[in-house]
Amino acid sequence: MAKSELSDPITLRVPLDVLESLEAIADVSQRTRSWVMVRALRQYLAGEGAEVLAIRRGREEIQSGRSHDIDDVLREIEAIVAGKAA
Repeated sequence: MAKSELSDPITLRVPLDVLESLEAIADVSQRTRSWVMVRALRQYLAGEGAEVLAIRRGREEIQSGRSHDIDDVLREIEAIVAGKAA
């Protein structure tokens, strides 16, 4: 597997309890603290971070007029359902 391109080093201050956990996990898994932190950051970016970016994209779509009013959508759904039930 090819190695990822690395950035310049960054400085990060974390609470001592977080650092202790990082060091313990790194020690048990025989990995570096950096490896553990990158893995944790990737999980955040894939979950909550992706959600934050999706919200931003949604807001941008609304501002540019690429959205639908929920009441209009619900009326359309109700009309479809009523037509199929009849």
